Amino acid sequence: MLLLPADILACLAHFAPLFSRRTWRHAPLLVVGAILAPGQRLVSSALRAVGLAHTPTFQTSHRLLSRATWSNLDASRILLRLLVTTFAPRGPLVLGIDETIERRRSQKIAATGIYRDPVRSSQSHFVKVNGLRWICVLVLVPIPWARRVWALPFLSALAPSERCAARRSAQACPHLGALADSLGPPLAAAATARGRGGRGYAALDLLAAVRPVATFVTRLRLDAHLCAPPPPRPPRQLGRPRLVGKRLPTLEHWRDAAATHWTPLTVPRWYSQGLRVVEVTSQTAVW
Repeated sequence: MLLLPADILACLAHFAPLFSRRTWRHAPLLVVGAILAPGQRLVSSALRAVGLAHTPTFQTSHRLLSRATWSNLDASRILLRLLVTTFAPRGPLVLGIDETIERRRSQKIAATGIYRDPVRSSQSHFVKVNGLRWICVLVLVPIPWARRVWALPFLSALAPSERCAARRSAQACPHLGALADSLGPPLAAAATARGRGGRGYAALDLLAAVRPVATFVTRLRLDAHLCAPPPPRPPRQLGRPRLVGKRLPTLEHWRDAAATHWTPLTVPRWYSQGLRVVEVTSQTAVW
């Protein structure tokens, strides 16, 4: 068995309780091999990177990912705690949520779908790619020696395609809202946080799950249906209570209205390029 440096083993020792004693013998080797492997991070590539390409029992490392019992959610909770302790011990804790496409062409992978390639596509050029869509939750922290904000992922969840969801039940092939069940426990372990996501993450299930422990900032459509908060319920009123109040103008109306009051706000590290002055307006509404 290959012996790793003591510093690496001390860093990975936090995850040892998640595995059995026999399984843990192979986990640090795969982690270090995945970091050192060039190109695709396969099990064979990881073993080759640490000099174990000649081992006859390479199938044992495959079983670590296919048959061994360990919790990915518990691992993400430990990783998040280590990231917060190292890079943001005093806060504030800012999280980001985004998705990445893993290219896969096999017809035997049921969760694959056809998505827009964000790397090769532009506003005038649309490129499609076949693969798996992974939703990643990241810690946004400034790295002193890099002089910019880095996104450090700690949790990933598979978001199957709509075709997969149509063939299976909602429990077997969940949609974006199912990420809320996985996102809640790690955030609760990290105390209060602020989350940032794109317009696609304005899902009520996700926002409701993280509301007790985080403030989620996301984009809305300019024509989103906005209403005032429901009025107080009069005494002895019969019937169901109102959920929303009077309909409010859309965001597009407030953007173009001359009566909208804009307040200048200085944002530090705007896309890691320094200070940026933006104009904001704030109101309360029910979406």
